[in-house]
Formats: sequence, C-alpha cells, structure tokens
Amino acid sequence: MDAIIGFANAVFTPIIDLGAAPVMTIVLTIIALCFKVRFADALMGGIKLGVAITGIGAIINILTTSFAGPMNAFVQSTGLQLTITDVGWAPLATITWASPYTLYYLLVVVLLDVVMIVFNRTNTIDVDVFDIWHLAFVGLACMFFGQAAGVSGPLMLVVSTVLVLFIGALKIVNSDLMKPTFNDLLDVPDTNPMTTTHMNYMMNPVNMVFDKFFDRFLPWLDKYDFDAAKLNSKIGFWGSKFAIGIYLGVFVGLLGHQDAKQICTLAFTGGVCLELFSMVGAWFIEAIEPLSQGIANFATNNKHLQGRTLNVGLDWPFIAGRAEIWAAANVLAPIMLLESLVLPGNGLLPLGGIIAMGITPSLLVVTRGKMLRMVIIGALVMPLFLWAGTLVAPFVTQIAQQVGAFPDGVTGMISQTTMEGPVEKFLAYLIGNATSGDITFVLGSVVGLVAYTLLFIWYRHEMIKRNYEYAKQGKCQPETLLTGKYTEGLKAAAEKAAEDQGDADV
Repeated sequence: MDAIIGFANAVFTPIIDLGAAPVMTIVLTIIALCFKVRFADALMGGIKLGVAITGIGAIINILTTSFAGPMNAFVQSTGLQLTITDVGWAPLATITWASPYTLYYLLVVVLLDVVMIVFNRTNTIDVDVFDIWHLAFVGLACMFFGQAAGVSGPLMLVVSTVLVLFIGALKIVNSDLMKPTFNDLLDVPDTNPMTTTHMNYMMNPVNMVFDKFFDRFLPWLDKYDFDAAKLNSKIGFWGSKFAIGIYLGVFVGLLGHQDAKQICTLAFTGGVCLELFSMVGAWFIEAIEPLSQGIANFATNNKHLQGRTLNVGLDWPFIAGRAEIWAAANVLAPIMLLESLVLPGNGLLPLGGIIAMGITPSLLVVTRGKMLRMVIIGALVMPLFLWAGTLVAPFVTQIAQQVGAFPDGVTGMISQTTMEGPVEKFLAYLIGNATSGDITFVLGSVVGLVAYTLLFIWYRHEMIKRNYEYAKQGKCQPETLLTGKYTEGLKAAAEKAAEDQGDADV
C-alpha cells in the first residue's frame, strides 16, 4: 500500500502543484489527443477550459469578497456567539491536498472511472481531477475518526478506500443521470458532452425527496414561481441577469446596514457578476467542442464502444450562468445565519461559506430552476450542512494546524458551512468510529449505508423516468439514458414511447 501511495504522489504531485486551471488544461488536452483530436485543436480547447476556470474563479472571488463585508456586519449586529469559525473552502482544499493520501485516492478513483467505462457502467470520463479533494476529504475524515477511536494502520486505509470507491462510483453514475437535465438547463444539443461528477450534486437524492413532496402536496406553489428567462421575455431588463444581480446587491447591502454608496457598489458588482457568469459559462461549451467532436468520431468508428456516447465530467461552474444559482444562494445566506442561531448541536458561525454554492447547483438540477422550491428546500436541508461542518471541525482544526494552513487571527476551531457532501461526512464519522468495534457505531454504519444506498437507488429511478420524458421530447437520445445491462431494454422502451407519441401526433 505504501508503494501505491508513493507512486500516486510521484505521478500527480508535480501536476497538482500547478493549480486548478493548468491541471485542467493539461488533462483536457491529453484526453482530446487520446481521441485523435488535432494537437492545435486539443491545446486550444484545453487553454479555453483553463481560461474559463480562471474566469469563474475570479468572478466568484469578486462576488464573495464584495458581499463578505456586509454579511459580516450583519453577523456582528446579531450578536452571534458561535465558537467554530467558517473559513470557506480554500483552507480545507489546502489541508486536503497537503495529505499524501489525497493523491492515492485520486489514483484509485481514476482507475475506478476507467474500469466503469470499460465494463459499460458509465459513459463519463471524469476530467475534474482537481476537485477530487472533496471526496478525499471524506476518506481522510474517516481515517481521523477511526484513529480517534483507537484504530490505525492499514485497516483504516482499507476502510477509507472502500468508502471513497463506493461514493466515487455513485458520483460517476450520477453524472450520467444528470446529463439530459444539463442539456435542458443549458439549452444545448445532446451531442454536447458536458456533465459533472462534482460532490455537491450528491445532495440530489435528499433534495429530490423534498421536491417530490412539493409535486405531491404543494403543486400550486409553482404558479407563484418565476425564472429569469421568462421574466426577462415579459418585462425586459427588469428580469435580466443584470437586474437580478442588482437586486441581490441591494438586498445584501440593506441586510448589512451599508450606506448608499456601498449599496450602489454592491448592486453594480452583483449585476456585472451575474452577467459575466453567463458569458464565462459559454466558454466551457467552446472549450469542450474539439473533444466533443473527437469523442463522437471515436465512438462511431470504434467497434468496442458500439456507438456509445461518452460524456466529459467537468467542474460544476459550467452551469454557473443560470441566475437561479446565485439568487437562491443570496436569499439562503440570511436564512442560514438565522438557522445557525437556533439549531441544536450547531457550533458553526457561517461566514466564508455564506454564499451557498455547496447546495444551490444541486437544487437547480433537482428543481430545474424553480426558484421558490430552491429556496424552501435549501432552507430545509441547510441544517445538514451546519451539523456536518460542526462534526468535522476537530479534524479540520487539527490538520490545518499540522500543515500550517490555520488562518491568522482566528481563535478556536475552524470548518466550513456549505462544504460539499454533508451526508458523506456523517458516513465517514460513523464508519470511522465503527472500526473500533463499538456496536452502536457498527449498527449506525449499517443503517446509514443501507439508507444512503436505497435513497440513491430511488433517486436513480426517478432520474431515469425524467430522462425518458426528455427522450420523448427529443432532448436526449434513448441510448444516453442509462449504461450497463439495462441499456437495451430501456432504449427499446424509450423508442416505443417516441413511436406512440408520433402516432398520437398524426
């Protein structure tokens, strides 16, 4: 095992040290070349992806930095007394990448993806290697809790590896399930290969439980809903991304008791950021185009793939142009603060993760942009993030101090509010402690894993039904609905539904 960890570090460390944008440029270029894309086109796509990632990061930084001051002022005015400081995602990424085990987890997940593609259990090539740290964090937390319970050595590494592989497999399956929804949200043809394996979409099953509740008991709520595109078509500028950004800036400014000048600055900052998100989101599509064509040609000409359509798993911001993500995130910010005040068992002060990007992309996919549902469901599931952040705070604090990534001027423990994968953090806690043989944690792990698996199976079934509807509407091809041994039966069923619809139209 030590040899594998050493090999992973030797291979990946020099690349990862370059940063997210160079890493993704290199990875996308190499993958495109593997699919026989001309070098110039492959490199152009890789560079465009690196530029898009850099652009998205810069815009997010502008937005979160601008809104942090007013939100901090709001926190101070409430007199919150919580002992765990939310430092945002950057320190967590730093401490995760500082562990030699992270590159080991990266290696095993890369191999997992290759095996799943070969055995026709996924159509997704996961190129978002930088964000593997979210999944690695779960594995490291599992090891931490096991060691705290008195268990160490090879056993903890094996247990954490199995957990990472299990969740990693579900993440990859989820990327296939979401692909037609991304086509719909982006209004792109099914030939566009973009999807994502990002950890924040593992909240989809939980969010879908609430979404189905709305379908069953509160469908009338949707008539009060709105979306930016339809509103813009009716009332022009006042429903545009510019305007929604301005509304959000004014809202945050008033919440933070800012003066008129500061409110105006926040308003225009919000307006330009939401419009830029849409523009930069289009760069992701352009960056993937050479690889998309290469994959299409390869799949057509390769007898082993039998015409399969392959997807490309990117970081989540290719969908960041949808204004609902940011509108919901900013409405949820004060709700999160209020919940942190009264939530039993919470010790986390929401600051660095106050813009809830760990939940709103998932809400967008599950609800397909229904704003009222996004806000209400987000408010209902936010306690999971607060509890998970509180749970892993001892782990984050200890490791941050060990690797020298503990923020200056901060006292007490640190964590993050809207960290991706809160449910997976609870699994890591239960399984890590269960390795000690404690019957309570053993039973808790069994119940947790069974519930987690059954919920995902149900979610998968619901997403397949949704994708059938997309296929009947011509928004995706039947063969893209599912991979594996069920493909032919589902393809036949979808084609039969399409024929029936055609007969009805005649």
